[in-house]
Amino acid sequence: MNAKNSKSVAVVGAGVLGRLVALRLAESGWRVTLIDRDSERGEKSCSWTGAGMLSPYCEREAAEKIITDIGLDSLDRWPGVLKSLARPVFYREAGSLVVSHPGDRDEMERLRRRVLDRNLRPDAMREIRTDEIRELEPEIADKFSHGLYFPYERHIDNRDLLAGLLETLRQRGVECIFNAEVQSLEKSRLKISNDWKTFDWVVDCRGNGAAAELKDLRGVRGELFYLHAPEVNLNRPTRLMHPRYSIYIVPRADHIYVLGATMIESDDMSPISVRSSLELLSAAYSVHTGFAEARVLESSVNCRPAFPDNHPRFYVAPGLLRINGLFRHGFLISPTLAEFAVAYLDRGEKLPMSEKFWRDA
Repeated sequence: MNAKNSKSVAVVGAGVLGRLVALRLAESGWRVTLIDRDSERGEKSCSWTGAGMLSPYCEREAAEKIITDIGLDSLDRWPGVLKSLARPVFYREAGSLVVSHPGDRDEMERLRRRVLDRNLRPDAMREIRTDEIRELEPEIADKFSHGLYFPYERHIDNRDLLAGLLETLRQRGVECIFNAEVQSLEKSRLKISNDWKTFDWVVDCRGNGAAAELKDLRGVRGELFYLHAPEVNLNRPTRLMHPRYSIYIVPRADHIYVLGATMIESDDMSPISVRSSLELLSAAYSVHTGFAEARVLESSVNCRPAFPDNHPRFYVAPGLLRINGLFRHGFLISPTLAEFAVAYLDRGEKLPMSEKFWRDA
């Protein structure tokens, strides 16, 4: 038996990061227990209320270069992650399209300059005009004369991914405990159902569930709609630049679209407001009139965990590793963050790009 098989770990929090950390540790030979207070579908998690955009270049709109770098590393890792799953999940490598109405052209220009300023690969972004927009998205070409195309970006169905990861974890023998509140979490042990359980390591991936222990953690509200739009045929995520925040439309299978905005600085968890509903739905209609006859399947709200610098952090002490603060970049950066965690737990190694994120617990 591999010596690593004698090591046990509890991963607390079963969002995308928690499930990826659990998977990588299981692959590395650890005995893994995954625990979450939510159901196995994860409907209360930030990962459920997400669009699954893997867009490191478009995120230059607000993110620093280190997030872009980690996102690019994760982009290379995603195909391997998906290949390791027990079943296929919805995933496309079709790039991203950014457009704006004439009055908001300055917002698109600002994104273009930020991408260029970071000396990223020269073919990562292309300025396009109506004819090229028509080649990419023929149904909206008459609405926009200018755009930015990011050919290497991708997107994934976040909810399909959560289900695929869970199926894979169970096949690999990971013990999965759901609908269970962790009452206390310490070095190498945790309390659940009034019973203390001991492990070699505890990995805390609870997001905002760890706010009591991480005092400078804040919530950043995200709001989105799921729409069924049979009259709309978009092939890739389309962002509409807006002075307050960019609005995204992300395709799923069977004419389902996720419609949302990048962030609202608030930890309010109440249902989506009339103002946000009007802004989002009007923006979708302004991109494609076919959304007028779409059916609203769902509205969803959650708060993403973020630190003041909007960077992730690793808090470490013997037997305890906390990973938090993924902000709005959860799906973009989680594969690489999982590698950071496994390298440290396996070998005590802090991988390049990760050094600035580590803190003592």
